[in-house]
Amino acid sequence: MSGGSDITGTDAADIERIYADKARAELAAADRVAPGSDGIPWSGDVFAEVVLVKGEPGPAEVAGGAALSGPDGAAARKALEALGFDPGSMFATVARPEAGVDPVQARERLAMQVEAVDPTVVVALDAVAATEIAAAFGLEAFPFGARTYADGRQFVAVDGLEASLADEGAKRRIWRQMRAIEVRPPAL
Repeated sequence: MSGGSDITGTDAADIERIYADKARAELAAADRVAPGSDGIPWSGDVFAEVVLVKGEPGPAEVAGGAALSGPDGAAARKALEALGFDPGSMFATVARPEAGVDPVQARERLAMQVEAVDPTVVVALDAVAATEIAAAFGLEAFPFGARTYADGRQFVAVDGLEASLADEGAKRRIWRQMRAIEVRPPAL
């Protein structure tokens, strides 16, 4: 018998666990790329359909919460659910999690996180996140509320989700921008 392994009898739950462990290992490797970047942990599903990227920490993250643990995260999940996405299939991270993190390393970390999760949609929740995503993926700057496709996924940026929460007009603007996300029907 050769040195290969036999996965006969491995059930779907075992396979899912193996892939989840692989994704978590890749996410841990991403944090090691940018020393100091793990001060605000990512949150959510490692098999997420949507990755939400916040540019810099807000009050909830500064207080010790994970990425998008505050009202902005709740608002993003609510908006995406209204668009037809499963609210449990979201992953959140902060592009610039700590002051002083090397920007090149932070962008490499962000790209590695997105690749580890392998979503169909990446949403920049503010101008900083949009800039960092564009740099991490070698994209041209993309305007707020417009879809950009690259590497088999769509990228959409909104103009300041967290800042919009206290202003009804700004909330409506962000909602219009979020509607640029193309929701794909579930696979049969």
